[in-house]
Amino acid sequence: MDAIRERCAGLDIHQETVVVCLLSGPLEKKPKSVIETFGTTTRELLRLQEWLEQQGCTEIAMESTGVFWKPVWNILESTCTITLANPQRIRNMPGKKTDVKDAEWIAKLHRCGLIEGSFVPDEPIRDLRDLTRYLRKLKQNATQEKNRIHKILQDANIKLTTYVSDLFGVSGRALLDSIVNGEVLEVHEVRKLVHTRLKMKVPSLVEAMNGRLRLHHRKMIRRHWDHLQYLESEMQTLEAEIEELVQPYRKEIELLDTIPGVSTDAAASIVAELGTDVSPFPSEAHLASWVGVCPANHESAGKKKVKRTNAGTEV
Repeated sequence: MDAIRERCAGLDIHQETVVVCLLSGPLEKKPKSVIETFGTTTRELLRLQEWLEQQGCTEIAMESTGVFWKPVWNILESTCTITLANPQRIRNMPGKKTDVKDAEWIAKLHRCGLIEGSFVPDEPIRDLRDLTRYLRKLKQNATQEKNRIHKILQDANIKLTTYVSDLFGVSGRALLDSIVNGEVLEVHEVRKLVHTRLKMKVPSLVEAMNGRLRLHHRKMIRRHWDHLQYLESEMQTLEAEIEELVQPYRKEIELLDTIPGVSTDAAASIVAELGTDVSPFPSEAHLASWVGVCPANHESAGKKKVKRTNAGTEV
């Protein structure tokens, strides 16, 4: 393999240690190897940064191991050109698995330019990405809590969903509150709680709420109900923070919003995942592959085998 870098380093990152292999020397000769081990505290990472500067090394490569690479990236990105490698693509030969061997292998591959870097956006985009991903998780959790409430109501033979299309709308929430509080509702009381066309279904609603609701059911619904309200409050706070962070990218979001099927929220998520500079992707095909919306090409002996799309790359 032909070398293309006279001086580079490979980092094998763990929770407590960072093993560094520094290779230096003329391209046509065998490089000199220096192995050092550093801790992962901020003081140790700053010492690593200072050591690399003393060695005159500005090109480094490291694996994207869990989340352990992120603090290293945050400190070294200001002084080094970092290549973040996918561990699946730089596996070493079996039987040579040690921290030092891994660092040496990464350094050798990087010296020959054989490591394809993963896409890592700028810090503002990474912050926005954290918020949009967390918001997505909260929405999933909220849906799970709603499903749990549905199951408990069915267990108690409360058939509200037969007549209320959205149990968590204005009318549905008012009825749930009365159920959790153990109120005995008459027809005239239910009519005060519901709105629009549900007023025409009040007798049916009273009959649907006449189930076998025990104290246990009320307590369980209360737990899920309180958690759901907390999640909804957190989602509102997150949406306000996201709205503030996307202001510099308002023009890009408006352009994405013109795509059929892409809402404003989806456009904000796209910007959070990709940023506004897609130049790191050589073509639209590479971008589609990175997102995970196209299958891989698996051909052997002239036959193409079925290959499903992956879940996309998450960094």
